[in-house]
Amino acid sequence: MNARKPQPLPGVTLSEDDGVRYLHLDTPWIQGGMRIRAPQVVEIDYIQRMLAALLWLPSEALADGAAVQLGLGAGALTRFTAQQLKMDTTVVELNPQVIAANQRHFHLPREALVVKGDAADWLAQAAAGSVRLLFVDLYDHEAAAPVLDDAGFYAACHRVLQEGGVMAVNLFGRDASFHESIDRIAGVFGSEHTWSLRPTRQGNSVAVAGRGVVLPPREELLLRAAQLEQRFGRLKLLARQWPRMIRPFQPPS
Repeated sequence: MNARKPQPLPGVTLSEDDGVRYLHLDTPWIQGGMRIRAPQVVEIDYIQRMLAALLWLPSEALADGAAVQLGLGAGALTRFTAQQLKMDTTVVELNPQVIAANQRHFHLPREALVVKGDAADWLAQAAAGSVRLLFVDLYDHEAAAPVLDDAGFYAACHRVLQEGGVMAVNLFGRDASFHESIDRIAGVFGSEHTWSLRPTRQGNSVAVAGRGVVLPPREELLLRAAQLEQRFGRLKLLARQWPRMIRPFQPPS
């Protein structure tokens, strides 16, 4: 991975609208959100799409293995894997103000291991094949492009995934930026193990990639989606919509 010059960390600000508390990094860009009276509800559209990675895992074994989130945001993924799936959960976050805001305002689960540090450094020391479900949501305060987005970074993600493990990456940004990023992911994981989901209205494009996984047949995909929605529908998990959002990776022409 390319060495990066340390940048000053932005401050954290909060806003509230229509019962939802949002986290910002010194800009109007939303870095995450939580419904105040129902903190387990999955409120943000792109988080829903990141959770679509669950479709690549057998329904009867969702809680197996370890989940890791690189980038805490407002903690929605951490709350879900630690408290809903009951998975061993680790979250890596560089900005101590984001961690503090989650502890005070976003119900950061006590069950989760919180690591204050750089995601690239954490990947470098993590045991190979130790992660089953990896979420990558690494954006600076301007939310223009991922902070870590080179082939070396995605190779490190691939290394820590166990066989059958799955990664979801938030690739919010311009179309050109998305295609460059998913090309890098496919170059590491393989074209046949890389997919994307239809972008949100806000422009978030989520890529899913796995280590030795394939997309289940449509009947199994629909069954898994129905089971997820039946189990977590109270959290606004609209899993039945996910299968029709999935797109296979298309190599550049």
